[in-house]
Amino acid sequence: MRRALEALAVAAALLAAGCTGPVRLSAAGDIHAFLVAIRDDDSPTFLAHVDRPALKKQLSAKLVADAERRGGDTAGAVAEIAGPAVVSLAVDALVKPRVFRAVAERLGYSPDKPIPDSMEIAQALRPIDDTHVCVAERKDKPCLFIFTDEAGVWRLTAFEGDAALLERLANR
Repeated sequence: MRRALEALAVAAALLAAGCTGPVRLSAAGDIHAFLVAIRDDDSPTFLAHVDRPALKKQLSAKLVADAERRGGDTAGAVAEIAGPAVVSLAVDALVKPRVFRAVAERLGYSPDKPIPDSMEIAQALRPIDDTHVCVAERKDKPCLFIFTDEAGVWRLTAFEGDAALLERLANR
């Protein structure tokens, strides 16, 4: 009976893996490591899973677009000129395990809850293409984080959420 249950468990895992897809399975292990690093305030591991130049570029464009939307072309031009220096400082302040821990807590992942295993993470990921996956608050919500496969390591390359939220969480 025990062998039958073990065989059933293996078959269920293989079936789930087949339904999950290779891109999501590949990304899930690194995203799990990213989440553990956030929980444990492990900056070296956290930073190994963040592409700072890509994130700075993406956040800079986001801040300029937000400024244009709020204040017109003049505000956008000022943001574009001041952007690189401001964004560099902002990203340095924002891209820390404690800020992302606050985001995780806001999404319902408190330190007292176990981090989902790689299979659960894989099932929650939304593949964009062969080298990008989306992490959303829920399946029916827009992407919050984009991870990119960079030479076999999945790294955070974009934050699609509200940049003001990150700033508020950084100042807590």
